[in-house]
Amino acid sequence: IKPGTKGESVHVPVIMSASGLTDVVYNTFEVGAGSEVLIVAGCGIHNPGDQNSQHDGIHHFFVREGSRMKYVEKHYGEGKGKGERILNPKTIIEVEADGIVELEMVQIKGVDHAERVTEIHLQKNARLIITERLLTYLSQEAESKIIVELDGEDSTAQVISRSVAQDHSKQKFYFNLVGKNKCRGHVQCDSIIMHQAKVFSIPEISALHQEAQLVHEAAIGKIASDQLIKLMSLGLSEKEAEDTVLKGFLK
Repeated sequence: IKPGTKGESVHVPVIMSASGLTDVVYNTFEVGAGSEVLIVAGCGIHNPGDQNSQHDGIHHFFVREGSRMKYVEKHYGEGKGKGERILNPKTIIEVEADGIVELEMVQIKGVDHAERVTEIHLQKNARLIITERLLTYLSQEAESKIIVELDGEDSTAQVISRSVAQDHSKQKFYFNLVGKNKCRGHVQCDSIIMHQAKVFSIPEISALHQEAQLVHEAAIGKIASDQLIKLMSLGLSEKEAEDTVLKGFLK
C-alpha cells in the first residue's frame, strides 16, 4: 500500500468447499507511511464430508510511521459431514512510531477447532485496540493467544475479549502484555459459560520499565438471572431471552 493512501480497502477472502483439504496461506502487507486503510480477511469452510478441512492463514503486517490500519478477521464454518472444520490463524503486526492499529477478530459459528495466535509490537507513541469475539458450542475447542510488546515510549494497548462457551465446548485464552518502556496497557476478558462448557483465562503482564502501567481484568460466569427475568417479563421465552443477552454481549 503506497504511502499516503487514504480511504481504500483490501479484501482477502478464502472459501473452502471440499472435505479433506489442508490450506496454508502466507500474506505480507506493508502499509505505507501516512496511510489510512481497511483490510478485511474472511475465511469460510463448508465441509460436506467425513474428512477434516483445515485453513492456516499467516498474516504479517508492517504498519509504517503515522499510518492507521483497521484489520477485520472473520471465521465461519458449516457443513453436514462429520469432518471437522479447523482454522488456525496467525497474525503478526509491527507498528512503527505514531501508528494506529484497530484489530477486530470474530469467530461466531461452525468452527470445530481453532488455535489463534496474535503477536504485536508497538513503537513510540503507537496505539492498539483489539476486539475479540468468540462463540463455541457442541464439543468445539478454541484457543487464543495474544501477545503485545510495548517497546516504544508512550505506546498504548487496549484488548477487549468477549466469548460465550456452550454445551461441552472448551475455550482457552492466553494474554501477555509486556511493557518495555513508558507505556499503558489494559486487557479485559469476559466470558459467559453455559451448560457443561469449560473456560480458562491465563493472564500475564510483565513490566520491564518503571513507568509501565499494565492492567488485566478477567471475569467468567453465567448469564445473570435478573437479566433473563426482565426480558421474560416483556414476553420473551427463556431461550429467546438467553439469545438476546448473548447477541448483545457478542455485538
